[in-house]
This record gives sequence, structure tokens and C-alpha cells, in this order.
Amino acid sequence: MARLRYLNTEDLAPEYQNIPRMKSNITRVLANSPRGARHVAGIGMYLRHESTLNPRLRELAILQVGYTTRNEYEYAHHIDVALSFGVTEADIRAIAAESAGKESPLEPLAGAVLRAARELTERLTLEDETFAILREALDAASLVDLLIAIGEYNGMVRIMSALQVDLEPEYAGYLDRFPLPVGTNDPRNRIGG
Repeated sequence: MARLRYLNTEDLAPEYQNIPRMKSNITRVLANSPRGARHVAGIGMYLRHESTLNPRLRELAILQVGYTTRNEYEYAHHIDVALSFGVTEADIRAIAAESAGKESPLEPLAGAVLRAARELTERLTLEDETFAILREALDAASLVDLLIAIGEYNGMVRIMSALQVDLEPEYAGYLDRFPLPVGTNDPRNRIGG
């Protein structure tokens, strides 16, 4: 159960009743600060609909953040989003292999995106070699948008954890199809979720 009340559109003042994605639990709990919720939703909408970053790469990075932090909410929600933006089931399964240091069928750029997300999530720094691969393959705007996505979703998993946001039942099946690392159910072994 979340630590704050899940709000509905009708709970908000009229000027905030147009916050995007008010059906998701994360938005409903963030709506306790409606101006904040609107800004968070705005960043998400920018990344999803206006960014020059390839949507598949964006979603791979976000999934890697969810996988690395073992955040069930972010991971399951973004599996749903990722599949709608051209990420394949094989791509999603490759995250586990890449995270374990094993070879995967991903092309070098996708592998570097996953590595960047892991490095920034685990160590809060981006290795020179990883940056060089990204800089060579992406224009400056796409590279910055990748870093914004990784940073934004690292922040979101921490908010989800602090507020104990519940995963909606319709997303639970994704966790069966694409399991998180062992230890997910032990709160001492994860960030968020």
C-alpha cells in the first residue's frame, strides 16, 4: 500500500485535471503535488514524443534502470511501453545477459546504451569508453536526451520506492515473462519496487 493516497482526476483542482496518465499509480500518488506531477509527466512526454533519441534505445535504457534497481513498477510498465516502440522480446531478454556480463545478440550501440544505464545507476558515473561509443554513434541532442532519460528514471525509481507505489495487477504478467534478478522480493536487495 502506498504511503500517500492515490488521487483521481476529480480530487484535483480544475487547472490540474489534465495531468497525463492519471490512471497509473505513480501519477496518482505524485498528484499529491499536482504542479510537480505535471512537470514529471511533462518530462516523460518529452522523452517519449519529442526527443530525437531513437525510441528503442530510450526504452532499453529505461528498462536497464528498472532491471538494475529491481524496481518492479518501472520495469513492468516500461516493458509494456517498450514493446509498443519496437523493442523485441529478445531485446528485453538481452538485458539480463548484458547485466551478467554475458554476450547478447544486441548491436554494439544498444549494448553501450545498456552499459551507460548500468554505470550511471550503480556508480553514478559514465566511463570514458562508454561515453566515446555513445558520442560516436549519437548526435549531441540524442546523447543528452539519453542521459536525461537515465537520470529521470533513476530518480523515479527512488520516488516509487520511498512512496511504496503499488504495481497495478494488469502489469504483473510482465514480471513472469521477463523476471528481475533473484532477490527481488527482499527489500534489502533492491532499490525501489
